[in-house]
Amino acid sequence: MQPKTLDHVAFWVDDRARIAEFLQRHLTMHVITEDEKFTLMGTNARRGKLTLFDAEPPRERGVLKHVGLRVSDVAAARRLLPEGAGEVFEAGGGIALTLVQAETDVEYDLDHVALWSPDPAATAREYERYGFAPAGAKRVEVGGAFVELHQGDPGAGDRPLLNHLAVLVDSAAEVIAEAKEEQIGVESVVDAENTYAAFLWGPERVRIEYVEHKPTFSLT
Repeated sequence: MQPKTLDHVAFWVDDRARIAEFLQRHLTMHVITEDEKFTLMGTNARRGKLTLFDAEPPRERGVLKHVGLRVSDVAAARRLLPEGAGEVFEAGGGIALTLVQAETDVEYDLDHVALWSPDPAATAREYERYGFAPAGAKRVEVGGAFVELHQGDPGAGDRPLLNHLAVLVDSAAEVIAEAKEEQIGVESVVDAENTYAAFLWGPERVRIEYVEHKPTFSLT
């Protein structure tokens, strides 16, 4: 498994229109695509994005601590946030975000996803089985973005806020074959108009999507 980039983070939410409006107004994202089930948000279709899937409330924070978005000027970006927004702020529906200042050619690209784990070091090592590169004792890297593991109880509820993490790959079929060899569970396979994707069960039962862009991929 050789993921190229962290493509998107997907959430289960009960008010996606309100959350999408927040992302548009305060983070300059736009609707890349949407249908009756989900809305895909971002500033560039080929970089890190956020996906909002409809779900029944209430949702549980579960394994998700927050998502970090990369900006070139954090002071300027924070001026667009609602008055009183903290360093970690909520976009709605329990989605916690933070801004990270770093060199980037796309504003609000994905910088990191922070997850709770009862054993962060062991969980980070487990992510290496899924193609993530080591980036310290408690975090892993893919395409310049990170998954950070923090000490904490992810819980065991059946209404998680986090739907899945998605990484871009050249071949989802190769991922499926390798997962079977490694005895990693393949949760589902989705053959869509612009993408072909394999969903695997990752550490702490986090679903990881390995998505391949078809030649027809033309989102804007």
